Amino acid sequence: MDWTHRLRLRNLQMLLTLAETGNMSQSAALLNTTQPGLSKWLKDLEDDIGLPLFERQARGLRPTVYGEALIEHARRIEAQLDTARDDLDAMREGGSGLVAIGTSGASSADTVPLAVLLLLQRMPRVQARVIENTMDRLMNQLAHSEIDIVVGRSAPELQDRNVRAEALYLEPLHFVARARHPVFSLASVDWPDIHRYRWVVWPRGTPIRNALEAALGEAGYPLPNDTVESNSTILNLTLLNNSDMIGLASHRTARRLEALGALRIVPLRLAGFGAISMYWRDDGANRAAVAAALECLRAAATRSTGDAVAGVEGQG
Repeated sequence: MDWTHRLRLRNLQMLLTLAETGNMSQSAALLNTTQPGLSKWLKDLEDDIGLPLFERQARGLRPTVYGEALIEHARRIEAQLDTARDDLDAMREGGSGLVAIGTSGASSADTVPLAVLLLLQRMPRVQARVIENTMDRLMNQLAHSEIDIVVGRSAPELQDRNVRAEALYLEPLHFVARARHPVFSLASVDWPDIHRYRWVVWPRGTPIRNALEAALGEAGYPLPNDTVESNSTILNLTLLNNSDMIGLASHRTARRLEALGALRIVPLRLAGFGAISMYWRDDGANRAAVAAALECLRAAATRSTGDAVAGVEGQG
């Protein structure tokens, strides 16, 4: 019999606990078992597989490359079981399942909210969970089956091999500031005018930050040294509305904030466009609620306001 047929859910928990603590005795205590029993189980598993899963060191256990691979699969199985539990809980309460959507600042202003409203119209009993974060963290959660869909600025460098991507639309970036910012009293705005002020920017390595740095490079200007880095939309809004700082927003977000009177778009063109994409796992386990959410995101991308270019061909 193949060793995988002898694994139980309890064994996955044991493996993950060993990976988390790196300590045999501490893991045994957390698992309410004995250290000799846990040690024997690990040795038997390694013998069955024919590969070492952990290096035994003076300071504890360290996963080998084989151990890391198995631990990664165990984490995904655990996350999928959590999803199954949440789905059944939702159905027990009269719903038709749960879909978890991760969104970054670029898509949280209108595309994702409109898609959620469309989804609730089509499937009134579905439960929707929306998580806002940076793309790197969201893509990591998607890879580990902790969320179902990610929507945000395209980030192929963050894409796991088991994840599919589809571009929804293209849009430019804008500088934004409070409505009574001194920059709006100028007859025209050029780069030196905004370099006089401190900027609020997204963290290094995020797609929107990369797009900003590329646009600055094309314009021949560096990123100021005294920036404030923040991935919180609410914090950024508060900073911008209570100071003369200059911020950055995607086109649809900027248009929505301007319509609400929260911020104004600074009339200085940033070169280039950025694609907004949706990502989901290609594991054959897409549930009806997830499939419906993908369709609603496509519809929302064409219905939401702004002059972004919708209907971009999918990236595969």
